[in-house]
Amino acid sequence: MNDQASEVELDAIGQKCPMPLLSTKKALSKIAPGQVLKIMATDKNAVKDLKAFCDYTDHQFLNYEDNSEVLIIRIVKG
Repeated sequence: MNDQASEVELDAIGQKCPMPLLSTKKALSKIAPGQVLKIMATDKNAVKDLKAFCDYTDHQFLNYEDNSEVLIIRIVKG
């Protein structure tokens, strides 16, 4: 399986805390272990919240990009 096929997108643009985290948890429950969830969010707290979430679960926080308006966060489902 290539990286493109294993990446699933979640649009959390415009969602305020704690909704990006709740949406992420729901999306992760629907994908297979090892798949990458790409989260697009505008809430600047999303990075901190999702890093902490991954610290307490078996999911892996891969990286994030801050394109000044939209954050792109990638998590691997554990």
